[in-house]
Amino acid sequence: MEAQTAPPVAGDQYVQSLARGLSVIRAFDADHPVMTLTEVARRTDLTRATSRRFLHTLVELGYVRTDGKVFSLTPSVLQLGYSYLSALSLPQLAEPHLQVLSALLGDSTSAAVLDGGDISYVARVAARRIMSVGITVGTRFPAHATSMGRVLLASLPAAALEDYFAAHPVTPMTPKAVASEPELRAVLAGVREQGWCLLDQELEIGLMSMAAPVRDAGGHVVAAINVSLQAQGVNAQPDPAASLAQVREQLLRTAALISADVAAGK
Repeated sequence: MEAQTAPPVAGDQYVQSLARGLSVIRAFDADHPVMTLTEVARRTDLTRATSRRFLHTLVELGYVRTDGKVFSLTPSVLQLGYSYLSALSLPQLAEPHLQVLSALLGDSTSAAVLDGGDISYVARVAARRIMSVGITVGTRFPAHATSMGRVLLASLPAAALEDYFAAHPVTPMTPKAVASEPELRAVLAGVREQGWCLLDQELEIGLMSMAAPVRDAGGHVVAAINVSLQAQGVNAQPDPAASLAQVREQLLRTAALISADVAAGK
């Protein structure tokens, strides 16, 4: 899969060289942590000569390392994300509450925001690893395939939701997943009405999650939090529905506490 889709429409303030440099950084991911010049050029749709100039510029700046044959990112790229997180109060406000929730339930908790068609994790308290793919701050998943993503999509204004569907086809990630746009629209309507979302093995088999919205002082949804659950553990309970109801009660309480802190600007 290529690192980029269609390029954005350039306005009169658009700096093409900056956009290309960022595309080179984004070309590296979990599936492509180390690449040759040719691979970077292919994933960014840039010429080898252009890719070489950007790669060596990034090497000089300390964001990329090379042994002369292959290239990889350095930890310095995290500074780009930290600049965003340091200006965002949400992670600092959410994490203490997520820690309490995780300790209470014995499960991992997270917070995420919507970024295009994906969710991006901004806070994470890991109780134990229950996914085959590790989750850290900055991890991204398709919004439609996650409980937090569905909470965030359900909160979008109608026009923004239509834009989302126009740009992001519904692609099921497991055999249990919602597989079409009409199905997802119906699910989002239910999430919007009830104010929370339960996802049952649609992102990964064996994984369940429950999410709730975080709101600002104006009542607008600015983020979502979730609890990750083992499907086997939930289904092994004498009364799975009652067990999930207890999780929901604590999750909604935590979301309300975080929302209150966000609204107060603490």
